[in-house]
Amino acid sequence: MHPRFTAAIVDLDGTLVDTLGDFVAVLQRMVADLPPPFAAYALHAQQVLPLVGKGTENLIKSVLSLISPEQALAGGAVLYAQAWQSYHGHYEVLNGRYAQVYPGVVQGLGQMQAYGLRMACVTNKPTVFARALLQSKGLDGFFECVFGGDAFERKKPDPMPVLGACRALGSEPNTTLMVGDSSNDALAARAAGCPVVLVTYGYNHGLPVQAVDADAYVDALTQIPWMTWK
Repeated sequence: MHPRFTAAIVDLDGTLVDTLGDFVAVLQRMVADLPPPFAAYALHAQQVLPLVGKGTENLIKSVLSLISPEQALAGGAVLYAQAWQSYHGHYEVLNGRYAQVYPGVVQGLGQMQAYGLRMACVTNKPTVFARALLQSKGLDGFFECVFGGDAFERKKPDPMPVLGACRALGSEPNTTLMVGDSSNDALAARAAGCPVVLVTYGYNHGLPVQAVDADAYVDALTQIPWMTWK
């Protein structure tokens, strides 16, 4: 094992698995369960993409505001509670159905595992959905632990989940590599004191990932230069 790193923390949505199709399908079913004007609204992938990555609560509220800011505000907690219940019910059924593992992910994780890196998956997706998705895509065996957005008091970009994963892995932040696709991952890693690599094919809230402060940008997990870093 290269002495520079002892562990790796890897994001899920947009980094390991392309789940945009899942989000669109679930959100479309969610709005269809709500009263007008939400029920008749047709969501598109390009509308959903910039909203992914900040947790379920933010995603639901953002979609409601996107469709009708006035009705979202007027509906308040009652509308959100209805949307939340619908979203979780549909996600439980559809989780992974429209999702695909990105090219190079299995090989890249295999390289890290072969070199003895201890690995955790840290995501803002609810833990139960994250575990089920990793299992359905055959990726769960790479990770010692999985922490979702409900595992800690705060989500990424707060460093709390990253530091919690470091403790669980028994690794120091400066020897733990963070791998993600967005500013959420980079900000959390920087605040925690972890080196960070961002993939270029993910979501990053619809913005160019190269504008985010990171140590490297790669087109596939197999291209991460961690083995050569000093």
